[in-house]
Amino acid sequence: MPAVLLAIGAYLLGAIPFGVLIGRARGVDILAAGSKNIGATNVGRVIGRKWGLFCLLLDILKGLIPSLAAFFVLVREPVQAAVLLQWLAVGVAAVLGHNFSIFLGFRGGKGVATTIGVALGIYPYFTVAMAAAIVAYAIVRFSTGWVSLGSLTIATVFPIAFYAYVLISERASLAECWPLQIAAVLLGLLIILRHRANIARLLRGEESRVTRQGS
Repeated sequence: MPAVLLAIGAYLLGAIPFGVLIGRARGVDILAAGSKNIGATNVGRVIGRKWGLFCLLLDILKGLIPSLAAFFVLVREPVQAAVLLQWLAVGVAAVLGHNFSIFLGFRGGKGVATTIGVALGIYPYFTVAMAAAIVAYAIVRFSTGWVSLGSLTIATVFPIAFYAYVLISERASLAECWPLQIAAVLLGLLIILRHRANIARLLRGEESRVTRQGS
């Protein structure tokens, strides 16, 4: 029952469309402006860089807070696969809330920032892997100017980095962490699927690059 309640709360928190709310506060309908996406990138392009960063922070917290709450409520040592599944269910619920928000008719964003928050909160299993993925994102993002390509890099590097972490770490084995490995792959695939249009534009050479904007 605690896991179910936490998952419901995580979905509802994840479903809060902070990008839409920030846009309304600034007199902009973010669903009708720019790429029409509710994420931080579109908020930054349309309203200004500092508002995009604010949206990014809020979207990360949507994933981080439920993951940490699930840790304190559900996790006991030694951590078993059943507990990992419950922990993951709470985190995934937050991502699904962001991507398919009940407040937006089950529309939403692409889930990158919320996935980052979830992974950082599933400590230490996902934290190290996501930190490596964020570094890879920064390299790709700032060398190419394509946020979407950076996001796809996170989706690719994250499950690979997690696998490498488990192989070299003494905290857990692959046999114990199989739910985490599956979740890492599925979360990465979800990000890729949500970027289908971006991938098509990248292949056609039509994807927009991010330029610096004011406030």
